[in-house]
Amino acid sequence: MGELLDALNALDDNRPGLKPVDPLDQVAQAFRSAGQRVNETIEALKEPGMPLEQVARLTRQAPLQALAAAFLIGVLFTRRR
Repeated sequence: MGELLDALNALDDNRPGLKPVDPLDQVAQAFRSAGQRVNETIEALKEPGMPLEQVARLTRQAPLQALAAAFLIGVLFTRRR
């Protein structure tokens, strides 16, 4: 079994373009790309006329009413679970 492992390692050493893959690097890259997609989506929703921009505008116009609505929605969601 050790000979097989040595042979596989020798094959990897002969390929200069390939380097060992670190699972943590793959996970970090996945998180970076997911974060970038989320940021792009948020930026797209902030454009004029989009839902996030409308919610932000309504919240600036009536902050107490928006807070009350958010509280009631939160109560409804927690009671259902």
